Amino acid sequence: MAPKKAKKHVTVTVRQTGSSTRRPADQHATLVGLGLGRIGKQKTLEDTPSVRGMIRKVAHMIEIVEG
Repeated sequence: MAPKKAKKHVTVTVRQTGSSTRRPADQHATLVGLGLGRIGKQKTLEDTPSVRGMIRKVAHMIEIVEG
């Protein structure tokens, strides 16, 4: 049997551009789950379907820098 190939980790980098003030609590919690919380903060995350869903939920408050 052939050895399994190592999976390449695909990442996406996001930066917070909008404030979570006066937003629903679930949007604030999503930003915290992404590792953000302040405008200008940047985080590199593994590109998974769950992370993509979180990004889609707060797309109006973040931008994708790389990915």
